[in-house]
Order: sequence, then C-alpha cells, then structure tokens
Amino acid sequence: MRIKEILLILSITALIIGCNHKNRDTDINRFSGLWSLYVMEQQDSVTGEWKEWRNGMQGYILYDEKDNMALHLTTKGYENTDLRFPNFVDSISTDALKHLTNSYVYFAKYTIDEKQNIVEHARISHSNPEMWNEVVRRRFTFSGDTLILQPIEKKTAGLRLKWIRDSVSNNK
Repeated sequence: MRIKEILLILSITALIIGCNHKNRDTDINRFSGLWSLYVMEQQDSVTGEWKEWRNGMQGYILYDEKDNMALHLTTKGYENTDLRFPNFVDSISTDALKHLTNSYVYFAKYTIDEKQNIVEHARISHSNPEMWNEVVRRRFTFSGDTLILQPIEKKTAGLRLKWIRDSVSNNK
C-alpha cells in the first residue's frame, strides 16, 4: 500500500509541475517575437474615449524565450529627417538633440503573471538614465495577432498600446 501511495503522490506532483511548465512555455510563446506598434492611444478622462496619442507613434517591441525584451518607440516619421547625428561625440546641433528626444528605448528582463494578466519589465537600460533599473508593469490581453498593453503606473495609466505580430521583413 505504501509504495502505491508514494507513486500516486509522485505522479500527481509530476503532473502539476508539468502543467505549470507547459503554461509558462505557452505564456512565453504568446509573447515571443517581434511586434509592430499599430496604435498608441490615451483614454479621455471625461468621455472615456480612446484617442491616438500625440498625433501618432511608431515602434517595435521584442520578447524572446529567455525573458529578455526590448522596446523602441518614436514619433511617426522619425526616420525621415535630413539631420545628421555623429556618434559618441560632444558636438551635436540643438536641432539634432531635440529630434533625438523623440526616440524612447529600453531593454529589460520580463516576467508574466498569467493570473493577473500582467507582464513586468525590469529595465536594465533606458534612453533616459533616470529610468534605468525601474520595474514597470503592463496589463496585457491578446486578440488574435494583437497584443494590447496598458501601463499600470499612475504617470502612464490611461495609455493603451496595440501591437501587431510582425517581422521587419514584412515592412520592406
């Protein structure tokens, strides 16, 4: 009797661990890949309507299977400029500096809380030095090939970013 009970407990434990592992793989697979920003919206605090934020944004978010992610957002048409940007030098025009402020980039480690539908980004670098090592949380939903992220933090609450599963080669 004792051996049967031990085998039953081990079987149930293996099944639970296997299911949890499978769910984690499924969660990561749902996020994994390159996503192109479809629209970034802000909710009107009075009417509740969603309106495009700041005349439109563009960008990408990338999640891999090893809990790494990267985000790059810019104003629409950011790449269409005649300005030139020397790398790692101390002389750059004021117009070029102003243009660079329209580019927002960070890299992070991510975790998924499937029960609360939250993805957490533990930033390891950021285009704004003040935001290095911050942890931010995004409520997520999936609708077909669309990933919807909504910041939870007070200063960015009311934003909604819709991402379409994409690849760079589709944009050429």
